[in-house]
Amino acid sequence: MKSITYIEQALAELDKEVEATLLNIKLSLKEKDNVMLPMLLQKKVLKQTLEDLTYLKEHPPTPDQPCGISKYRED
Repeated sequence: MKSITYIEQALAELDKEVEATLLNIKLSLKEKDNVMLPMLLQKKVLKQTLEDLTYLKEHPPTPDQPCGISKYRED
């Protein structure tokens, strides 16, 4: 699935952005928090999407049945 590759690339880019923000000594801790919160929320969503797509790739749904993601998720 190409979408898995794209999500993995997006996660890698986000990791670089988070690391760059953490290493930026010009920003105060509050400024870093404000900058990083949206990035970390985006990372959480991308990780969950990656887990869901990986699950669907490994356990494809049969025709005329729901995909079963709700059973797989813990939260």
